[in-house]
Amino acid sequence: MLERTLVTIAETETIEEAFRRLNANMLGILFAQDASGRIVGAVTDGDIRRRMLTGITIQDRVASCINRNFVWAPTGGPREQILKLLDQRVHVVPILDSEGRLVDVFSRELFNLSEESEVFARARSPVRISFSGGGTDLTHYFVANDGGAVISATIKMYAHATLRRRSDPSIRIYSHDFRRTVEADNLAELGTGGDLALIKSVVRLIKPTYGFELEVSADFPVGSGLGGSAVVSSAIIGCFNEFRGDQWDRHEIAEMAFQAERLMLNIPGGWQDQYATVFGGFNHMEFFSDQNTIVPLRLDPNIIAELEESLVLCYTGSGRDSGAIHRDQKAQHETSDAVAAAAKQKEVTRDIRRHLLRGQLLECGRLIDAAWHAKRKLSSKISSDAIDAIYDFAKQHGAVGGKLLGAGGGGYFMFFVRPFERYQLIAALEQQGHSCSRIMFEENGLRTWKSRVPAQLA
Repeated sequence: MLERTLVTIAETETIEEAFRRLNANMLGILFAQDASGRIVGAVTDGDIRRRMLTGITIQDRVASCINRNFVWAPTGGPREQILKLLDQRVHVVPILDSEGRLVDVFSRELFNLSEESEVFARARSPVRISFSGGGTDLTHYFVANDGGAVISATIKMYAHATLRRRSDPSIRIYSHDFRRTVEADNLAELGTGGDLALIKSVVRLIKPTYGFELEVSADFPVGSGLGGSAVVSSAIIGCFNEFRGDQWDRHEIAEMAFQAERLMLNIPGGWQDQYATVFGGFNHMEFFSDQNTIVPLRLDPNIIAELEESLVLCYTGSGRDSGAIHRDQKAQHETSDAVAAAAKQKEVTRDIRRHLLRGQLLECGRLIDAAWHAKRKLSSKISSDAIDAIYDFAKQHGAVGGKLLGAGGGGYFMFFVRPFERYQLIAALEQQGHSCSRIMFEENGLRTWKSRVPAQLA
């Protein structure tokens, strides 16, 4: 902003002083103040010269030349309002506060930009449902058995993260779901185990060189079977990625999420969750010892809409320890039943892919049933009498097929049902005390962006 004394003048000052200030500010205009400092009007060199033609002298007061019907804009108003005034009516616009005092002056050449605002990084990452192949994405399986294959799709249920950089090295992490806060003076003091161990693991992997505040929340319960740990990890990595000049690509983010959970925290599990949430949409994934291949499935929108009408999510009401299930699955993976079951999973995955692309959804429902029966043979911990009872009940009330999502042991069931029998199935399950919801597919994977609270003009 120009020096305030160069753009304002007391209405009691002389015209001679007004000319001096007009020559100094080079704007051709002054804003007259009353005794309390409020702007009461504008004075231009043209206004003064026209009044001097009527006989006043340079020793007369400015008050005799003031245009009290002048153009101005309020502080905090939209920038476009000022630009429109400059575009059609005036060359200079004063910005006044609620009491009429001058805050700033904008002209066609002099337009102060807003001060740099504080920037937050935000991320949203979707959960996935898997149709078939779960268990074949475990490293010990696909390395020994010529690869694994999975079909999954992301749905409109998310983990959310917000990151704010600090000017000091201190760290504050808050989980809305666990209602836990972790604080540290710096990264070295953050620690590893205890509360929010997964989030700490991701942060230790990234090694940020600045302090920060991080908040994380999720739309799904812990132990849901929807790949939640990978979803949370990916959202956090996405936030930090927003502040990088050389950003990680989607493969790198998925691999980082895998490393933080599987290797650094030593939680057993497969590879599909990390890729599913980062890439988004329907994907056919293949896993080999030397590479992972993610192939998007381009389904007709009408097929996707019909599939949404054919699926029901049913929460069993119990979480599960996926790590324990995967450890048991690893211990049993060389038994003849487990080998045959995994092979069946891969076969079903190929068939589901073919039928999905053709829109033959009833066949997909029947294959999902086959995939569930095969998956149960991978580990005795995947199902239980209670889980089997829910499945059998759903089959008796219209479900064509279904499967427990994730490692097993609890969480969400996904049931395939003919659309005209959908509400019959939901009503029956809800009468048994189970919570049901519809599935809406999400075509996008991890989304990240920056957000700021705009500073007021001036």
